[in-house]
Amino acid sequence: MSVALEKPLVEHLVPINDRILVKRDDEEEKSTGGIVIPDTAKEKPVRGTVVAVGSGKRLKSGQVQALTIKAGDKIYFGKYSGTEIKLNGKEYLIMREDDALIFIKD
Repeated sequence: MSVALEKPLVEHLVPINDRILVKRDDEEEKSTGGIVIPDTAKEKPVRGTVVAVGSGKRLKSGQVQALTIKAGDKIYFGKYSGTEIKLNGKEYLIMREDDALIFIKD
């Protein structure tokens, strides 16, 4: 399912609870050895930039635990993590914070 939104609205999207909105990094055009990779052999990157984060994870006690990952962090995630959505012609992933394997703080 595709969602079409006005450009300013994309910046106001807030994921629910412990979910994060991620923009995948661009696909590699060349291998590390300099070989051009054809479109049929490219794999989607497993890294991206966090665009927005939810309010936090609700604990059994009812308290909300803030997320460790913040907007702007670079993360690596599992190959099949998250749900793909398309906003303004760009692909994003919505996933739980737990789906992120590692993140790089600035």
